[in-house]
Amino acid sequence: MIVATDGERILGIGDQGAGGLGIPIGKLSLYTLIGGIRPERTLPIVLDVGTNNAERLNDPEYIGWRHERMTGDEYFDFVDQFVQAVKKELPGTCLQWEDFATPHARPILQRYQDQLLTFNDDIQGTAAVALGAVLGAIKVAGRSLKDQQIVMFGAGSAGIGVADGLRAAMKGEGLSESEARIRFWVVDRSGLLHSERKDLTPEQSVYAQPTERVSEWSRTSNGQIGLADLIGNIEATTLIGLSTVGGAFTEAIVREMARKTQRPIIFPLSNPTDKSEAKPEDLIRWTAGRALVATGSPFASVSYGGRSIPIAQCNNVFIFPAMGLGVVASGARRVTDTMMLVAARALAANSPALTNPSASLLPPLSDIRRVAAEIAVVVGVEAQNEGLAPKMTEEKLRQRVVATQWTPAYPSFASTQS
Repeated sequence: MIVATDGERILGIGDQGAGGLGIPIGKLSLYTLIGGIRPERTLPIVLDVGTNNAERLNDPEYIGWRHERMTGDEYFDFVDQFVQAVKKELPGTCLQWEDFATPHARPILQRYQDQLLTFNDDIQGTAAVALGAVLGAIKVAGRSLKDQQIVMFGAGSAGIGVADGLRAAMKGEGLSESEARIRFWVVDRSGLLHSERKDLTPEQSVYAQPTERVSEWSRTSNGQIGLADLIGNIEATTLIGLSTVGGAFTEAIVREMARKTQRPIIFPLSNPTDKSEAKPEDLIRWTAGRALVATGSPFASVSYGGRSIPIAQCNNVFIFPAMGLGVVASGARRVTDTMMLVAARALAANSPALTNPSASLLPPLSDIRRVAAEIAVVVGVEAQNEGLAPKMTEEKLRQRVVATQWTPAYPSFASTQS
């Protein structure tokens, strides 16, 4: 496993240049701890293309290239040299892209996902774990995915990635492409994505609502359709935040949503804690304990109505170690969106809330290594179904997953003292 970053969008602190290397190191530690990938088969890499962080550039102890970031063709040429070196020197290695800024993350993924074994955790891993938690929450609420009206607050690579994963799952339940798209309402800093906006990327344009659907709506003073306007005009069932705008899910917005749906699904997924769109205790209180909540940052359980409500953390650790284990054990040659989708469904199937509605939407960390093995098996089966891995029985694949999961074993030595 390789985890590579260019240090531009390090979680919560932004551009760290070469100082972002700690993220790949940490991710690979989790590959070993949870996925069981042997530590000597992991390689953290930082692509040092400079930094625009003046504090780093002026730090005498900064270890990186003291230069503003490469841009344009120069940047992508550098990335391409790296990819070609991986293909030549380490063929068959799974390459995970981590913490790349939005203008680079998706173009890199789209360029290379059909050339080698690779995926972007911020786009695909975030989407898969959020989808797993949403699917679990929907089952607890007694509804179906295709009945959802989903509001996405945040239209960056992670937000659009989550929407893409949910849309693919809706199509898997029988909706057409157009029927699935119309159920998504995406809001960014300029308001609702709609068909008359000229500032949308191709990925964002997929979720642009037809202007005629919203032409009669009330709007904020600057003419935009903001989050509050949107919640006031539709019967939203699921609200997901990946905006990094702390406190954006206000009491008025949450109460209005809860007025229209019995079990509102509300996921403030932005990191770190101070950028979370809402605090779980507020969401539980504002909805009289009816909200189904998962967060991006860790939060303590919430006491309400004589019960303790655990708050699931939608951490990518539920997906990427399992994905690594699955592709290594199965001998997969590519990572596909469908493999991510089956991983999400397997995660949802392991939700404790399915048997106890007061339990967490995601498995406890004490069970995560077992869950990783379950996810790895379905990933390997799907890789075979897509013709991307050698054929073997599911039992044989399961044996390979177990055999691949490395566990540290330290020999004991008998004392030679008499």
